[in-house]
Amino acid sequence: MKHWLMKTEPAEWSWEDQVAKGAAGEEWSGVRNYQARNKMREMQVGDRAFFYHSQSDKACVGIIEVITAAHPDPTDESGKWDCVTVQAVEPLPNPVSLARIKDDPRLSEMALVKSPRLSVQPVTEAEWRIICELGGH
Repeated sequence: MKHWLMKTEPAEWSWEDQVAKGAAGEEWSGVRNYQARNKMREMQVGDRAFFYHSQSDKACVGIIEVITAAHPDPTDESGKWDCVTVQAVEPLPNPVSLARIKDDPRLSEMALVKSPRLSVQPVTEAEWRIICELGGH
């Protein structure tokens, strides 16, 4: 199982929106960045990701799981873009802010720190454990 971080603007799609979708989950559609698309193509059913609120919150707020592997994005007429379907697993009891991540030297090489604009990013096993620990999981 691989780990990821998936960013969303809470005004567009929030943790609460994701939770409301229940076991059916929701397609992570609308991504129009080749690197992010390629990361989604690497995802497999059962992979987990941090649900990251960008913009105002800038924090990992929950954990989601891939329930459908990459498939054509229904919001794309060109056929170039893919998406995965994810479902909420659980919230992080203590959201982990970008500032806290940047302040932790153990996370200095994390993609979120090095490539902050990428909306879908890999997370190493060590980074996953550290953020889960910081988030009270």
